[in-house]
Amino acid sequence: MNRLVGKLKKYVSLTIICFFNCFPIKKNKIFFFSYYGSQYGCNPKYIAEYMIQNMPKNHFDIVWAFNDLKKYENIPYIRKVKTMSIKYFYELSTSKIVITNFRATELFVKRKNQYYIQTWHSSLRLKHIEKDAEASLPNTYVQMAKKDSKKCDLLLSGCKYSTDIFKRSFWYDGEIFEHGTPRNDFLFKNNFTLKEKVFDDLNLPIDYKIMLYAPTFRKDEILTVYDLDYSGILTSLENKFGGKWVILVKLHPHLLSKSTNIVYGNHVVDITHYSDIQELLSISDVLISDYSSLIFDFSITKRPCFLYVPDIEEYIKQDRNLYFDILELPFPAAMNNSDLNKDIKVFNSEKYITDLDKFFMKIGSFEDGKASENLVQRINKICYSEIRREVNEAV
Repeated sequence: MNRLVGKLKKYVSLTIICFFNCFPIKKNKIFFFSYYGSQYGCNPKYIAEYMIQNMPKNHFDIVWAFNDLKKYENIPYIRKVKTMSIKYFYELSTSKIVITNFRATELFVKRKNQYYIQTWHSSLRLKHIEKDAEASLPNTYVQMAKKDSKKCDLLLSGCKYSTDIFKRSFWYDGEIFEHGTPRNDFLFKNNFTLKEKVFDDLNLPIDYKIMLYAPTFRKDEILTVYDLDYSGILTSLENKFGGKWVILVKLHPHLLSKSTNIVYGNHVVDITHYSDIQELLSISDVLISDYSSLIFDFSITKRPCFLYVPDIEEYIKQDRNLYFDILELPFPAAMNNSDLNKDIKVFNSEKYITDLDKFFMKIGSFEDGKASENLVQRINKICYSEIRREVNEAV
């Protein structure tokens, strides 16, 4: 019965799309969605905000799709539509440019004169992705990814190493835009106003230092690997870096309903619900993670990052292979809490920054804080060169 209902919904949706694809495309309309409409974040957010802050009012008609409109009703300067609604399909079908950070489904039927920008959701990754990880991915996803890649007009890259991965594994042979990652632009700046906002949102004392623990998920959603010794780490941080500390724990969204089972203790706060990880990276003094691509984003700040990987062998066997030998990365890696505390104790800031600089050279980083600016310049040319051409033809 559920399968029949699903097929019927798909048929109805495709019929609606076919109808709206007959409508004219609005040349300055930009359609955004992030993680299937679940959030206002990642690269699409920072591209949209650059447009809002730096372009004339109404220069672009910015539309965002959300699953929960009420949750994002207070975001200014953008129009909002509910995903999978009739209005959603109208706005998507009549937008000149579509921007996502995930694989679009077959319910995005790209039109001839539309331009599709795939931002992806990391500047560099540690875990294998797409074709490189094909054996561990569901076949339905692989087929969707292949179809999505054929629709793409532009794919963003944060570094030469990522470009090489995309060329090999993304089922894509189009243009790769090598100008960095929009969501990382503001990691180049110390934004005290943002820090005050985040501290206020999380009800934290402004004079505390922040250690963010942000690990990725495992296929079996096992929780025992997140056995961080919060008390011991707090003591190690205080002894090494001084000051008063609080630990923020942001688990992967897949574990949102389980986070309260493993986050506990004094000066330890579960913030798994917090939607914008880049804001958290921006205000954190230290990061502890594992196989997440966040480690590469955070490296831009050159603040200390440690890896806690107690299941490294099992992870490679059961989840994903890695693009790098984890012990050759510039981030100290520990397999148990004792070694993690030792890594904090003996941390050498000068050596760490030197190792980071060598790593940036190795991967050929494109990150310079201007990714959004460069992309919006390209978008402006795409939209307004066509508008000017039509005006000239009319004259």
